[in-house]
Amino acid sequence: MDDLLAGLCASAEAGAGFDGVDATGLVSAVITAGSVRRRVDAVLTGLVGQVADRDRRLAVERVSPAAGCRDVTELLRRALRTDVGTARGFVRAARVTHREVMLSSGVLGPAAFPAMAEVLRDGVVSVAGLLAAVGPVQRAGNRITAEEREVVDGLLARTARGEDLPDEQGRPGPAPSTGELADFSRVLMLRLDPDGAEPEDRAGERNRALRVGALRDGVHPVSGGLLPEVAAQLQRLNDALNNPAANGSPSRAAPSSVSGSARAAVSFSTDGITRDEMGERTDAEPDTVDGLPVPDDIRTPAQRNHDNLAMILHAAAASGGLPDLGGAAPTLVVSVTAEDYVSGTGRARLEGTGGDVPVSVARHTACAGGVQRVLFDERGQIVSIGTTARVFTAVQRRAIVLRDRECVIPGCHVPATWCEIHHVQEHARGGPTHTSNGVALCWHHHRTLDVSGWQVRMRHGVPEIRGPHWWDPYRGWHRPRTHHGTPRPTRTPAHALAPPG
Repeated sequence: MDDLLAGLCASAEAGAGFDGVDATGLVSAVITAGSVRRRVDAVLTGLVGQVADRDRRLAVERVSPAAGCRDVTELLRRALRTDVGTARGFVRAARVTHREVMLSSGVLGPAAFPAMAEVLRDGVVSVAGLLAAVGPVQRAGNRITAEEREVVDGLLARTARGEDLPDEQGRPGPAPSTGELADFSRVLMLRLDPDGAEPEDRAGERNRALRVGALRDGVHPVSGGLLPEVAAQLQRLNDALNNPAANGSPSRAAPSSVSGSARAAVSFSTDGITRDEMGERTDAEPDTVDGLPVPDDIRTPAQRNHDNLAMILHAAAASGGLPDLGGAAPTLVVSVTAEDYVSGTGRARLEGTGGDVPVSVARHTACAGGVQRVLFDERGQIVSIGTTARVFTAVQRRAIVLRDRECVIPGCHVPATWCEIHHVQEHARGGPTHTSNGVALCWHHHRTLDVSGWQVRMRHGVPEIRGPHWWDPYRGWHRPRTHHGTPRPTRTPAHALAPPG
């Protein structure tokens, strides 16, 4: 261990000399350091298991009291110079991976999750990844059988090694992130234990309430408590209304209600601080400038939620006026000169925002929506107005959202309802506006797809991803891990979860 520490110290000192290394080299170094860290996690977990095992023996054999600590958690907190949460994480990891000596026979007993224990020892997952994977299984408790737990343990280990997504040559795919491994574990447990734990009582039914108080300081105070499903529905509606891609969020004071001079004198920042045109903070109240109401984008989150609720109630009374978060992509109107449009250079104007952008940016942005092109000549005369049929319909979009569930780039968990629909084969090159040619990409990944190293293709109507070298050194094509399948509402036998063969 001392020799290993000396080598690591030398590597750390060498880290100061990475200034001239290119991006590929730096990423490679980070990956190697991450591998070392996972190996250290495995060593620490094994040591914690030994300490915890001895702390349960006779007083003369206990380790933590001999070090002046109450228990192994305090020992770790002091020895590792870390926080209580991290120390407890190592203790939990040791409980599921350590093989205790059987007092009756003197031989080592089995670990609670032997396959995942081996994955940890091999440096495939970190302690955080191990706990994220086994957590849903532990919470199921006795609601699953020992046989089912063993099968799930094997499937989690197989997925952690990337064996669930082999490429066309049968080589393992990239290892999943901690979040992806946790999601897969939850899917497995939903199949085995669809009902979950039974509630201990009906306290929620008794405590549900909504109280509207008397008018005070211009508002009616509201108090009470919402049942989980009611709160979830309200949050879902707030998400739809607060989504930057949605245009239905109500405004207490529309921008048109601000005078031109007031709007010209003030710019608005997402941090909620009002600033003048030079960027300096002003002393004006957030809701007014010179006594006039200001545009909607400086509302606090609480104010937005209030206005959202007002719109929800109005829409309910009017029988359906809410914006459809999973609906069709918006139409983008781009006006350019005929010369710039033909050459693909120059600037384009995005109507509605007044922003000037390169023609290429406007064309890229329009991948997810319809475009109405207004062409002008050099004198400003309208040459022609044209439209394209590249818009995914609401039905197509809902189908793609259901299939992809979230942005298809691995590790990005932006819900598909918030994503744009990308033409895998460009529309300008004959790509059809069809579900077999559209995938969900978040705003960021859609606009950086050409330069980020990620590639998307469709195979048999299903998206496949090829990532940068740091993600998959083989550069193979893999299906996104969102395709583990929708949990079925019935109990799945353990043998049905086992991989074929």
